[in-house]
Amino acid sequence: MIEDAYTLGASLGLAVWCEDEAGPFQAVPHPGTSWEPEGHPVHQPHEYIRNGTAKVLTLFRPTDGHVRIEGATSVTNAVLHPWMKRELAAILAALPTPPPTAEASRAAWERWQIGLTAPITLPDELPALRVLLVLDNLAGHKTPAFVLWLLAHGVMPLYTPVSGSWLNMAESIQRVLKRRALDGAHPTDPDDIIARFKSVAGHWNRNPTPFVWGGKRAARRKRERERRHAVGGSGACTRRPIRRRYGYNRGK
Repeated sequence: MIEDAYTLGASLGLAVWCEDEAGPFQAVPHPGTSWEPEGHPVHQPHEYIRNGTAKVLTLFRPTDGHVRIEGATSVTNAVLHPWMKRELAAILAALPTPPPTAEASRAAWERWQIGLTAPITLPDELPALRVLLVLDNLAGHKTPAFVLWLLAHGVMPLYTPVSGSWLNMAESIQRVLKRRALDGAHPTDPDDIIARFKSVAGHWNRNPTPFVWGGKRAARRKRERERRHAVGGSGACTRRPIRRRYGYNRGK
């Protein structure tokens, strides 16, 4: 279902966004490469002093690579939900308003519930579906009040399964931002960490890189799943190899 969102969402006229929370990141020296003048390598302190941690809230749009982030020292529902509502409201305001069609709208919502063992109970009245939101399967993401807000604003949450965070492409952009913001750096406090992430995200958004689901690795996995075993004499094939028997008086 999430793979369908990445590959078919845009063709269905839906905006696809991914959400995740990265961290915590400690205000300590981080290993990695850095640009320094020749003959003056960077020096890291030998003391290991914890000066606090920070987390980064991330919304990522794979189709064009645009990222929205917010730094925080804690990610409780009281922090996460208002930020997500504010950012999603801005995203929705920038989208074209579809014509109201009740029947087509409900069919569009139910299409993303097929196959779920615990589908979301959809309200009787639904707006037009406009955004698919991929996010982790956390209790805070399933708060009834928050889910109802999403549905009322045309946002369908798609939760990754347990041990399925690799399906969330926000994990990839967070790794890129973290490497650029902290590798070889020594942030002094949580505010310094947040400022570094915001600076890196700003540079990224000036020339973002779109993300595409799958690629060569997914194609190899698909070929492996669909591997056929050719049978001589025609274009026939089998899904499992035929046992070969050799020797006199042995059956074929």
